[in-house]
Amino acid sequence: MSSANKILEIVNSSDFNKQYAELNWTGTFSQYLEMVLQNSAIARTAFQRMYDMISSYGTQAFVEYKKEIMHYNFFDDPIENGKDAIFGLDLYLMKLVNVFKAGAMQYGPEKRILLLHGPVGSSKSTIVRLLKKGIEAYSKKPEGALYSYSWKNLSQILKMEDCMPCPIHEDPLHLIPFERRAEVLKELNKKRDRQHWIFIEGDICPACRYVFRELMKHYKGDWQKMVDTHIEIKRMLLSEKDRIGIGTFQPKDEKNQDSTELTGDINYRKIAEYGSDSDPRAFNFDGEFNIANRGIIEFIEVLKLDVAFLYDLLTASQEHKIKPKKFAQTDIDEVIIGHTNEPEYKKLQNNEFMEALRDRTMKIDIPYITKLKHEIRIYEKDFNSTTVPHIHIAPHTLEMAAMWAVLTRLEEPKKANLTLLQKLRLYDGKTTQHFTEDNVKELRKEAMREGMEGISPRYIQDKISNSLVMNRGEGCVNPFIVLNELESGLKGHSLINDEEKKKQWKELLAVVKREYEDVVKHEVQRAISADESAIGKLCGNYIDNVKAFIQREKVRNPFTGADEEPDERLMRSIEEKIDIPENRKEDFRREIMNYIGALAIEGKSFDFRTNERLHKALELKLFEDQKDTIKLTSLVSKVVDKETQAKIDVVKNRLIKNYGYCEICANDVLGFVASVFARGDVMKSSQAS
Repeated sequence: MSSANKILEIVNSSDFNKQYAELNWTGTFSQYLEMVLQNSAIARTAFQRMYDMISSYGTQAFVEYKKEIMHYNFFDDPIENGKDAIFGLDLYLMKLVNVFKAGAMQYGPEKRILLLHGPVGSSKSTIVRLLKKGIEAYSKKPEGALYSYSWKNLSQILKMEDCMPCPIHEDPLHLIPFERRAEVLKELNKKRDRQHWIFIEGDICPACRYVFRELMKHYKGDWQKMVDTHIEIKRMLLSEKDRIGIGTFQPKDEKNQDSTELTGDINYRKIAEYGSDSDPRAFNFDGEFNIANRGIIEFIEVLKLDVAFLYDLLTASQEHKIKPKKFAQTDIDEVIIGHTNEPEYKKLQNNEFMEALRDRTMKIDIPYITKLKHEIRIYEKDFNSTTVPHIHIAPHTLEMAAMWAVLTRLEEPKKANLTLLQKLRLYDGKTTQHFTEDNVKELRKEAMREGMEGISPRYIQDKISNSLVMNRGEGCVNPFIVLNELESGLKGHSLINDEEKKKQWKELLAVVKREYEDVVKHEVQRAISADESAIGKLCGNYIDNVKAFIQREKVRNPFTGADEEPDERLMRSIEEKIDIPENRKEDFRREIMNYIGALAIEGKSFDFRTNERLHKALELKLFEDQKDTIKLTSLVSKVVDKETQAKIDVVKNRLIKNYGYCEICANDVLGFVASVFARGDVMKSSQAS
């Protein structure tokens, strides 16, 4: 079989044909009633369907600051493998889902405009795009199935086309006359609990109402005959591209836009055919409100809309009705969601003429991320070895850019002994002995507007992109290249006019650079002292001396064979690396011996890797001992002998193998750390003199 035939076979598979048949099912009204009786979810409202769609992907609960937070897997974007995944906003997304849940239970939010409010680039548009994408995919699943209807066999009786789909994709249950609905609902909801009750709210649209009325006249009130002859039920697939159940509206120039874009407009070509512009057959019910019925409508920058459009929103939200030109109010059922930024929302608050709109709006804050680990994930998604295969991104590059972004969003802590960088670490889950989870909760409470201002992720993404394109690192982009790009971009930043703010943010860049210096110093130290056997040997020596000290014994010198006093200088040189004061040394040594004893009782042997503090102290001590033998500072002068070069190559290979460096950035970081140590040595010698 040729490749072309194989591809055709894949496309035209029996599974595909079966799925197509299921998604394009048609049937009678009585068949639809049977399906509703078996599964009430078919007749759900828009809010119920949205909540069920989000819940269908599952949840994960976790505790943060002694409060249970629900993570909804849907917001990881399982539909497109994380393309629109939302990071670090679980609390705010949980609030949004709770609004959908309350609306699904008809507690009130279904009569409100949901307004996502936050700074530019805080993922408001992404959240709405994800909701639209999710509800579209859900309608194609068996559990998300919904149905509408078409009129057929019309040309024999009415002067119009033979087939007319309902222009706003209504639920077929709307065809049941008002006077008979109470009894029908009683039968439909028999033996159902309140949570699964079916509701029939609203009347059919003007176009369907005209056909319904004329056919009922023809059949002299025989509703059953009319429905059996002229109604065809069909599976409805929500689609933004096909404008079925998903609408999007955005502000345009006032001269080129009017409210008919929301509610539909007259079809002037058909006026001559039907004789009146108030005949529903001469009207296009294709406004965004019309086509979004049964699904969701998004208002982009909703508060930038002209006042005339906002009036339409009032009845659409509270009464679930819209007013097409020259027709009675028409019932709709859809989630109305908009998004706006801070200046526009403040304008709404200050406009006393907009009180009615404010009263019908539920504001849901979507701030910037204030947790470093989540901010890093945004940039890792866009800039990784798959998306950027030709340029290596040095370790900590994205981390440092993310760190600066988060620092600009945090409010200065009111506690005198806490820096902004320490606050960032606390928010990131790195608690210290001085600050507990309760302190972090307190910090969150006192900074109510935190995350509503600062640098947007878009700015960071743009500057990382610039760094990659300019490729100043000749195949490798390091943190300094990106941080310098971030700093130079502040001069022309279109959203920052405050010079004082620019100055503060530049100072924060200096903080990040100092933090990077500490990080890479420690990383190089660990690479130099990464000889496990040397650490093990040093640890054994230390433990022998500690044991002798605690038991008031002497230590045998392995070279001379003589018994000597415990080496106090060795023990203190290790303990000082982790800030054990002189008056606490004996307590620390007893803790170590008790720890070893407890392991022995359990039949386990002591390993320095299991004690994090001691491991760190041993690494730092070994680094200090080896620093001079490696002569790392000689890299600055570029004069390196063969023996030193061999040792440096070992360290460089460890950086590449264990820490993700490439040849270029490993050389860069060794040179940078060498210059830092050289600078430190100069400062020490000048202080000594």
